[in-house]
Amino acid sequence: MRRILVGMGTCGLSAGARSVHEKLGELLAAHPGVAELAITGCIGMCYREPLVEVRENGRRVIYGDVTPEGAAEIVRRHLLGGEILDEQVVYQTEAETSAGAEIDFMQPQERIVLRNCGTIDPESIEEYEAQGGYQALRRALRQMQPAEILEEIKASGLRGRGGGGFPTGIKWSLAAQQESAVKYVVCNADEGDPGAFMDRSVLEGDPHAVIEGMIICARAIQATLGYIYCRAEYPLAIQRLEIALAAAREKGYLGEQILGSDLDFDIKIKQGAGAFVCGEETALFASIEGGRGMPRIRPPFPAEKGLWQKPTNNNNVETYANVPWIVRHGAAAYRRFGTEKSPGTKVFALAGKVVRGGLAEVPMGTTIRDLVFGIGGGIKEDRAFKAVQMGGPSGGCIPADLADTPVDFESIPQTGAIMGSGGMVVLDESSCMVEIARFFLDFTQQESCGKCTFCRIGTLRMLETLERITRGEGRTEDIPRLELLAEQIKEASLCGLGQTAPNPVQTTLRYYRDEYAAHIEARECPAHYCEALVDFFIDPEKCTGCTLCARSCPVEAIRGETKQPHVIDQAVCVKCGKCISVCNFGAVYKG
Repeated sequence: MRRILVGMGTCGLSAGARSVHEKLGELLAAHPGVAELAITGCIGMCYREPLVEVRENGRRVIYGDVTPEGAAEIVRRHLLGGEILDEQVVYQTEAETSAGAEIDFMQPQERIVLRNCGTIDPESIEEYEAQGGYQALRRALRQMQPAEILEEIKASGLRGRGGGGFPTGIKWSLAAQQESAVKYVVCNADEGDPGAFMDRSVLEGDPHAVIEGMIICARAIQATLGYIYCRAEYPLAIQRLEIALAAAREKGYLGEQILGSDLDFDIKIKQGAGAFVCGEETALFASIEGGRGMPRIRPPFPAEKGLWQKPTNNNNVETYANVPWIVRHGAAAYRRFGTEKSPGTKVFALAGKVVRGGLAEVPMGTTIRDLVFGIGGGIKEDRAFKAVQMGGPSGGCIPADLADTPVDFESIPQTGAIMGSGGMVVLDESSCMVEIARFFLDFTQQESCGKCTFCRIGTLRMLETLERITRGEGRTEDIPRLELLAEQIKEASLCGLGQTAPNPVQTTLRYYRDEYAAHIEARECPAHYCEALVDFFIDPEKCTGCTLCARSCPVEAIRGETKQPHVIDQAVCVKCGKCISVCNFGAVYKG
């Protein structure tokens, strides 16, 4: 029977997918037997949501930007009339021609982690099983000893996808070596980086892949209980995890003597309060234990004494989601992708000034240029590409002239940035790099747990300096002060938050020092972004004299007759930017 699927991830729902789903439900109820209505997660094309897929005889036709009215057309013309709506198709299989630029988005990808996202109903364990789900677990329990699982993961070369890139097989082995009747498997689904939504989409679109990976880890290290630490701001991910865990217990994949083996293992969900510092594993453990999320001194390391002082393995969502595929297909098959030292694939969240924002999974070693201009479609409004900010607040800015840098665990750190969990914010010529550094430092300064003096106070002093520079009050000594503070904070901070907090400042100073100099010496913002350092003007050729800007100005700095070009009194203007936001003709500009 034909199926019609609606993308019901957070991105789809925020774009209006629920009303589309409801409309399709009404229409299909009026035409029994025409098609079965189902839901799915995010396939990655967030920029074209809501997405509706029609699936029949192995053929997939995906429509984008679907409204309730568009859904009615799909039913009338496609389902009832047998006509494909070419003008709305974003992707289809077995097609002689591509559906526009979206083929460039999908074709370069190798989907291991995202293999089921956007293709199965995430709330149906049967659909996961139909795609080979839990076959890897069966193999791990019935055909492999724990030591063999560890060797398979080691041989695959899988490295932690949460940012550190530590070899997963070695990490598991360290926990497996510990003698303890109680061990824990923890999944870090906190994902606090601005612009990152990889883990959320996997949990919403394929929660069983993460659960299966955790159970296989439990078998390998002989753990007894697992925790998924998910931020409470991900309600849909938590809801689908709860559904998946209940179904897994009912099927015998969780609980006592799993699938007739000697493995007793279950998983609980712990909702986090959104503290960025809880991305650091010892702070995460403290939060699960009911304490304040603050890091601990290491050693001992979590493999020895982690959650409740018991041996613990902690990986992120993407890492666990790789595991079932590796166990099922083998380490050699996994190593066909990526590079020698960074095997496999990586999921990236493309955000910012890129044309096609969304999720993409590519082999390690793919260049920044291929991600931004190939999959991402380039820069919005044909502006000049300036940089990518990678690794979130702990990462750094990589300039356009390094766009051919391969994205892997060896190459990215050489630029001064880090891979992080996979957030990639694309910046164009209108982005002020001093402001970008200030924005991310403001985030980490607020998220500091306060335990370390250099992190608590040092980041505040750096932030105050950056704020002064963006206000046009910078001093010549500010740059060396920022550099000194950055080194001291990195050296003296206990955990990864403080040790990486200066990265955005250091990388922007490294590649865009001239912008700092312009702010300090010339009192100018080259990107015309920092409002204290720019003036607002009205182009008389574009101004129609509609008076909207004048009526919106809070200080009455704009004057002019109706249907005549207006002007801004610079002595009165407070540079609030309201005039730019309300102008419908692009007549107001910064200079």
